[in-house]
Amino acid sequence: MSNSLRPNLLPDVDLAFRLFDELREKSFDGVGITREAYGPGEAMAHATVKREAEALGLEVTTDPVGNLYMTLPGTDRSGKRILIGSHMDSVPQGGNFDGAAGVLAGLAAVSGLKQAGFQPARDVTVMAIRAEEAGAWFPTSYPGSRGSLGRLKAEELQVRRQDSGRTLAEHMREEGFDPDFAARGEAVNTPDNTLAFLELHIEQGPVLDAEAVPVAVVTGIPGSRRLRQGRVLGEYNHSGGTPRRYRRDAAIALAELALALDEAWALLEAHGHKLVVTFCTLATTAEAGFTKIPGEATFMLDVRSVNPASVDAIFAELARQVPRIEARRGVRFELGAETGSAASPMDAGMRAGLKRAAEAMGVAHLEMASGGGHDAAAFGAAGIPAAMLFVRNQNGSHNPHEAMRNEDFAEACKVVTRWVSDTAA
Repeated sequence: MSNSLRPNLLPDVDLAFRLFDELREKSFDGVGITREAYGPGEAMAHATVKREAEALGLEVTTDPVGNLYMTLPGTDRSGKRILIGSHMDSVPQGGNFDGAAGVLAGLAAVSGLKQAGFQPARDVTVMAIRAEEAGAWFPTSYPGSRGSLGRLKAEELQVRRQDSGRTLAEHMREEGFDPDFAARGEAVNTPDNTLAFLELHIEQGPVLDAEAVPVAVVTGIPGSRRLRQGRVLGEYNHSGGTPRRYRRDAAIALAELALALDEAWALLEAHGHKLVVTFCTLATTAEAGFTKIPGEATFMLDVRSVNPASVDAIFAELARQVPRIEARRGVRFELGAETGSAASPMDAGMRAGLKRAAEAMGVAHLEMASGGGHDAAAFGAAGIPAAMLFVRNQNGSHNPHEAMRNEDFAEACKVVTRWVSDTAA
């Protein structure tokens, strides 16, 4: 098919809209959407898109850790393939578009290519990835994509799912997969067999909606440093009988730390740093009751930026503040184990190609960094060129009120389809 005809290649968005409705109906939990990682909800979603792929005549396979591949064959089966995809799991009581939009955009693009009689020169594969929402289920990052890339460590297979208490390996086996494949460091996707990975995702913040632009080309995915099990240990005492100078109040000490880091964040922003600092939880324990000074408080801290130096600056401030507050308040901090992920800039060549595709299709767009982590980061870290498109979304994500408009999704799918036809020709 000549370049002059490529503008007529349009995605099959009706297929995607039908599947969005089906996924919502099958995973509605009474409040929002729940598709458990390595559980029934995710399995249902994979079965749904697998059925559709088979109906389209795509080649369908599953890798040893459960990722699903739906392939439109190219004329050169030995060439490096293009992967388009995202995840199918969700957070508990989440929204219907986070993750699933990337898989359905891939299917819409491939279906549109087939309807137009376009055979790519190389394989184009839609990938439905397992367990991206690991933070809500397993305390590790991107186990599905990293498991396919040979980068999931054996010890990570022993982390326990937060609702069941059973390990990632146990859940994989229960779903019929082989965690030993990941433990051995074997890989399905490598720089030798994969040309590029493209992930479409809803934006998880308000920028596109505020700017009245439907699509963004993502410049990079932030790295993070996280404390999931932070504690402050003080002393329980009677709230009415203990003067201030005798108190060892864990809650006030934690509040002082939170305020100090928030002020450090503001100062860094004033000097041009782009980052986010979130105390995801700050809590006292049930033992405090109503008439006790809190003798213990707990917290989770999540610091993210595309620039590792910005994240490190907050943790340097944390290291300065903790001993100061301990001495001032008579408490002791236990920060617990640190987790995190490396920042991942998106591939410059792919970003340029996506911008050209958007311009060719007349789709308004801008460039912006991601605020959250995504599977594209795992591919980039493994040496596979990776890029992302954001779609405008109202009401954020990880909540039941995600409200991506059909027309915005359709515009983004046009960009995906044009980019695939240009890249796979």
